[in-house]
Amino acid sequence: MDAGLLALRLVAGLLIAGHGVQKVSFRLGGHGLAGGTEEFRHDGFRGGRLTAIVAGTSQIGAGLFLTAGLLAPLAAMVAMGVMTVAGTVKRPNGLWVQNDGYEYPLVLVVVSAVLALTGPGRWSLDQTLGLNPWPLWVVLPAIAAGPVSGLLTRVVLHHAPATTERKRYAQAAE
Repeated sequence: MDAGLLALRLVAGLLIAGHGVQKVSFRLGGHGLAGGTEEFRHDGFRGGRLTAIVAGTSQIGAGLFLTAGLLAPLAAMVAMGVMTVAGTVKRPNGLWVQNDGYEYPLVLVVVSAVLALTGPGRWSLDQTLGLNPWPLWVVLPAIAAGPVSGLLTRVVLHHAPATTERKRYAQAAE
């Protein structure tokens, strides 16, 4: 079981961190901070550079903490929050990833929740520091707070496209 949890943490954590790296740099196929900023603007979010920096660093931190199995419930909470925001962006495209849907963010939200519930396993920094297992009174609120924080972020930072953008989208749909 510990080997499986380690493999899951390594893959999911590094993928989440990689998404963050793409938002703030030219590494891993990213378009630099300017590209990350433009991505958020294109998706209808306020905040510009600050939004890209916070999202990118949150993904990097959460991903690396999940990978290491350090503060697992809190890392999972942050990962679930940023991936919930990603899911809301992709939701209009449907579920499946081949249509740019929310399938992949949903998988990462669920994997993060599972890692919070199971704990990071014996081969983790939480175990080394004597933090594992985490009590349910920490884990369950973290699992709830992740998606809720993502949805609140969407409500606070997202704005409807300007009238000219709505017209352009309507014309493209015709």
